[in-house]
Amino acid sequence: MSQEDQEALAAQWAAQLEDEANAAEPAAAEPAAAEPAPAGNALDEEALAAQWAESLAADEEDKGPASFGGAGAGFGGQAVDAHFQDMTEMARQPKDSKLKRELDFILDIPLDVSAELGRTRLLINELLQLGQGSVVELNKLAGEPLEVYVNGKLVARGEAVVINEKFGVRLTDIISPIERVKQLG
Repeated sequence: MSQEDQEALAAQWAAQLEDEANAAEPAAAEPAAAEPAPAGNALDEEALAAQWAESLAADEEDKGPASFGGAGAGFGGQAVDAHFQDMTEMARQPKDSKLKRELDFILDIPLDVSAELGRTRLLINELLQLGQGSVVELNKLAGEPLEVYVNGKLVARGEAVVINEKFGVRLTDIISPIERVKQLG
């Protein structure tokens, strides 16, 4: 930002501050209000702008040329070599406590898990004719693996087992991330 731009910005800022101050306080309470408004305000703005510009210039000189926006550097100044700490060793170290804290956050999220034996398509008339003992033919053959879905997405295949008189699924194949991405498209 050039010196002229900074001075213009300072003038705008001073004018806004003065307008806000004039709106907030009665005109009689301010001793400077006794002066003629147009001439006094213009001089005050110019003086404030000049002070602000001097302050910015002094601040840039204090920072030195190595800092961004330093004296004479601006946006087109000389490039300065940056030195960064080597973080490879820190990145390779296990972050057990951080990882555990992140996993603890998601462990209580509920998921819908379902195992699908097969599918079929029925007309409403056929559905209404079903009764106890009816047989519905599925699209899978006997012995084909069941499909395990989590929140409607296929994640594994397996075989049906009975444990303590309850059905279960022994997982035989976990769907790879590449296959899951293909299913999305």
